[in-house]
Amino acid sequence: MEKKKEEFFKGDGEVQKTVHQSIEVRLQNLTKEFTDKFGKITVAVNDFSVVIPAGKLIGLLGPSGCGKSTTLYLIAGLLKPTAGSIYFGDEDVTNMPPEKRGIGLVFQNYALYPHMTVRQNIMFPLENIKMPKLEALALAQEMAELVHIGDLMDRKPNQLSGGQQQRVAIARALVKKPRVLLLDEPLSNLDARLRLQTREEIRRIQRETGITTIFVTHDQEEAMSISDEIVVMNLGLKQQMDRPQSVYEEPINMFVAKFLGNPPINIFEANLKGGQLVMKDGEVVARGFTQEDQEVFVGLRPEYLRVSEKGEITAKIDLVEHIGRDTMILCIIEGYDHLIRAIVPNDRQFHVGETVKFNCSKLFVFNGENGERYR
Repeated sequence: MEKKKEEFFKGDGEVQKTVHQSIEVRLQNLTKEFTDKFGKITVAVNDFSVVIPAGKLIGLLGPSGCGKSTTLYLIAGLLKPTAGSIYFGDEDVTNMPPEKRGIGLVFQNYALYPHMTVRQNIMFPLENIKMPKLEALALAQEMAELVHIGDLMDRKPNQLSGGQQQRVAIARALVKKPRVLLLDEPLSNLDARLRLQTREEIRRIQRETGITTIFVTHDQEEAMSISDEIVVMNLGLKQQMDRPQSVYEEPINMFVAKFLGNPPINIFEANLKGGQLVMKDGEVVARGFTQEDQEVFVGLRPEYLRVSEKGEITAKIDLVEHIGRDTMILCIIEGYDHLIRAIVPNDRQFHVGETVKFNCSKLFVFNGENGERYR
């Protein structure tokens, strides 16, 4: 499936017309194994199937070692899969070399040539395909204008900030009009302020070009803020794919629930008895379950807890933290030896040692053995 998007950019004083083709990327049962010198096999990507919609920005999200960068390099053609297939639209590119796939790749360290100017760095891919110089100059200027560095073309990389260097890398990746843009941890070398600014720029560039973009990160805030959908990975496996807020609000298992959220979700043990969810102190906090009696894990996001005199969860405040516009209290629930976090109204004073009661607006219940969520 392909989409075309026409955009108009100014370059060298003239209006230029760029036609972008957005293409669906389909991964089918993709597996990648690595064997070390002792013969030990590590499965980095395990039977991974996902469809990246045409013209969308998709975040591959997960902890270090989950297989997200390996997946990106498989799409790029820098690694060959052990099994499975990769399609760009209807075209099988599984065994196609990287230079034939029509991909633009931005590495974590940008990989700019230090002895070249910004203009020369952006033009470099065009020289490899022997594009006429005047055409290459115009196209490089167009891409520089797109990423807002049109006035920096004569500078060298060491004269640029980290955010500007990253824009050069993006312009260089886009200059050949690739079918797919691949970004590998593109913000990890930037400070907090630049990360925020640059991720917004990536979102803008992707929307203006309409190019199918796959963005690898371990930072949940980055992925959730700019992605149309996120794919949460762990141990080479796809855990869940959906719109960021849907994954946050409806995690499919305990791993996803724990990975997403800052401050993190509260997880504690409880029991299902006679269709009721019972805490260790005997308090019933939810009803209407159809599963058999068993030990389970309960997940409560801090913002789901509501202070109420008639609350069913009793806790004692151990610490009060003021975090900008919010107040967070860390509490101990009777029968448990670990703290839970709650986001509470900042118009009321809370004190260490005070006993409070909570209702929960929503909770998740997870199977005690495999972590799968009960619906």
